[in-house]
Amino acid sequence: MGIDPGTNLLGFGIVRINERSRAEYVDMGVLDLRKEPDPYQKLSMIHSRVSELCREYSPSDLAIESPFYGKNAQVIFKLGRAQGAAIEAAVENGVKITEYAPRKAKIAVCGNGNASKEQVSAMVCKTLGIDIAEKFLDATDALAIAMCHYYQLTNPLTSEVASTSWKKFIQVNPDRVK
Repeated sequence: MGIDPGTNLLGFGIVRINERSRAEYVDMGVLDLRKEPDPYQKLSMIHSRVSELCREYSPSDLAIESPFYGKNAQVIFKLGRAQGAAIEAAVENGVKITEYAPRKAKIAVCGNGNASKEQVSAMVCKTLGIDIAEKFLDATDALAIAMCHYYQLTNPLTSEVASTSWKKFIQVNPDRVK
């Protein structure tokens, strides 16, 4: 499951890995919180909705967009709160959490870290073989985050066999060292 957190619009996307190890579209949507004036009630609504999604789909993993650097600190704080509410709901349901920077998800799906929401949506739709209206750009961002996580899990360069240090390489591959 992927989450694009926000205190006004929160996108979610769910993909399943089929028996051929390919990502398949399951569901997506947007939680629209713009009419709720109370910021704490918004967090409660985020927590409730993500909990419902966890119970309905039983995801093994939650990939969530991490807060990114911005000019307005208040926006980052609000985004972090929304992210925290979603993470807490997933943790309560036994779901493993992984965070991804927006740029990383865009690179994984589009090959361009500066891709627009429209470009991400087009590539997600093409990859998953679906057609989604443009009003669901936050949901296609969430699907992109879920797909980014899938790509990370299946990337041989980020697996246990891959290494970021000689020490780790030797530990994982003792038979290759003489």
